[in-house]
Amino acid sequence: MTDTGLAFTGLTRQARLLADGSTTSAELTASAFERIKASELNAFRVLRIEEAQREAADADRRLAAGERAPLLGVPLAIKDDIDIAGLPTAFGCAGDFPFATADSPAVRLLREAGAVIVGKTNTPEIGQWPFTEGPAFGATRNPWNPEFTPGGSSGGSAAAVAAGLVAAALGSDGAGSVRIPAAWNNLVGIKPQRGRVPTEGEMFHGLTVLGPLARTVEDAALLLDVVSGAGTTYRSAARREPGKLRIGLSTRIPFTATKTRLDPDVRAAVERLASSLSALGHEIVEVEPDYGLIGLTFLPRSLAGVRDWGRRSPSPELLDPRTTSNARHGRLLSGPALRLARAAEPLLRRQIGSIFGVVDVLLTPTTATPPPKVGAFDHLTNWQTDQAMIAACPYAWPWNVIGWPGVNVPAGLSAGGLPLGAQLLGPSHSEERLVSLAAQLESRERWDERHPV
Repeated sequence: MTDTGLAFTGLTRQARLLADGSTTSAELTASAFERIKASELNAFRVLRIEEAQREAADADRRLAAGERAPLLGVPLAIKDDIDIAGLPTAFGCAGDFPFATADSPAVRLLREAGAVIVGKTNTPEIGQWPFTEGPAFGATRNPWNPEFTPGGSSGGSAAAVAAGLVAAALGSDGAGSVRIPAAWNNLVGIKPQRGRVPTEGEMFHGLTVLGPLARTVEDAALLLDVVSGAGTTYRSAARREPGKLRIGLSTRIPFTATKTRLDPDVRAAVERLASSLSALGHEIVEVEPDYGLIGLTFLPRSLAGVRDWGRRSPSPELLDPRTTSNARHGRLLSGPALRLARAAEPLLRRQIGSIFGVVDVLLTPTTATPPPKVGAFDHLTNWQTDQAMIAACPYAWPWNVIGWPGVNVPAGLSAGGLPLGAQLLGPSHSEERLVSLAAQLESRERWDERHPV
């Protein structure tokens, strides 16, 4: 198989090719590194070339001996907010960070499944923004058009998968940070239920979870199975029909105290997906979830999380002034305001969750706009940055507050040829339903056949 052919084989197929002896882990890994080195997207913060080559050789020995594991020998990438023993976890920040002394729980599960981790992907400082740019590493670019951002904060992971550098990658989602770059790169991105994927303690006071990015639903489901320790739960869900569902279509923007507007291209894309779901036999109804003033409970948790991560920086003087400002606000909000924000969560679940007494699944835009250009947020003040990013991405973060699952599905391309996405959102512990529905939609939309030029 040519290198170009290997680039877009996908996670599930690469695992199958390895198991039946059609290729080797050494070949897949070498091919991945060749593509990464040739790429000008700046998707990776650090590569594990020698370590990955050793792991690939070991995987080939195990495969030859008849051993099988879900990802044995498959090259993958992870976001640089996840610990790998022997590497720093800089989370987009400049400075000489200490090396992690142990793998994170998700990395341990990936290793147990046989994955070969080729490197850690770029992310903006402390994952704060829906663009992957910063003084520590420069700008990561969108493979569909390098003048534009791949989104953030899992932008490096998304760019790597969309460009065929790796078949799938692990990201994290604290306000849409898996779903937003998935939308802007024609990928499937799963934000699982809070607690589904193990982490060492709460990330961003419960807002952030780890989740997969891949080109197909089955690939994303396979990766979620591995990092959640769920066996074949989600991959099995991707292979069965969801049954007839009542799907609520909503383009209402949650209250943000910011001037926001849904781009006509995005609206048309989401409505077209609704038509596709209707053609698959589902009932589509227009609804308006009761988000209330949920944004007031998001800020204390997110800003306190920036404060927490900022304390790890060995060189705080190198941080973006916007990060320093957010950390300062996080200190102010880390007392009673943070406790009240957490205490409000059960009420918000009941309030927003009441929509699931009417519908089974909610369909909304993932973002309000196509991806902005690289550099669009340069030289903005903290307030201006917040206004601009909320205007672009007002839809994803409520599901982080309540901790429930959501899946970004590709929704086609903008008039300018840039990917757009829509969210399938569900109530507590509804990943299987969302995965089944997304897989059914993929069989009609065939978004995995679209690749960057």
